[in-house]
Amino acid sequence: MADYVIIVAGGKGLRMGSDIPKQFLPVAGKPVLMRTLERFREYSSALQIILVLPKSQQDYWKELCAQYHFDVEYLLADGGETRFHSVQHGLALIPDDAEGIVGVHDGVRPFPGLDVIRNCYETAREKKAVIPVVPVVETVRRIVAADGRSATVPRNEYRLVQTPQTFDIRLLKAANRQPYNAGFTDDASVVEAYGHTITLVDGNRENIKITTPFDMKMAESLVNK
Repeated sequence: MADYVIIVAGGKGLRMGSDIPKQFLPVAGKPVLMRTLERFREYSSALQIILVLPKSQQDYWKELCAQYHFDVEYLLADGGETRFHSVQHGLALIPDDAEGIVGVHDGVRPFPGLDVIRNCYETAREKKAVIPVVPVVETVRRIVAADGRSATVPRNEYRLVQTPQTFDIRLLKAANRQPYNAGFTDDASVVEAYGHTITLVDGNRENIKITTPFDMKMAESLVNK
């Protein structure tokens, strides 16, 4: 039995206003993506890491690895047209007869709690499909008409979804053989469409997805703290 994590990093940095893809931007002196891989290696020395990157970014990534003397071991897969296809490429590097748990994680989330990662993997051994979530703390309104009218919705009925999303390997492989659907916004939606119930566990607030300059400031603060 072996566990895996597929780290998907295909951002272009458009919302960051940078020519450099956001996963390569430095946070406190080290690229975001390196911090993400290091966090999973810190969780487990036995975890098999699969990094999915667009082919157009792989040479630059290798240059960064040499520059920063980055030595975390991983397998490299080519990014796909969508996240769904990128995960398919990552799954292709896992043997079809493999038994264990595979996580799928955003490359620009460098701060998942070690206890959160552990809980996701251990819960998935029984429940087969697990995602970390956090409560919605602000008031939420839903647009109900084209003219902009809106209505408050009960925030206690909603959760914000994070990663790693963890699954039985064979379940995720089977679910990803479905035809692509535009409604596949994350891996949980793929598995849910396949007919399997998703189990929620507590995430951590620090597990932010870095997509904007403000997020970079938050990340710097978290590292310095």
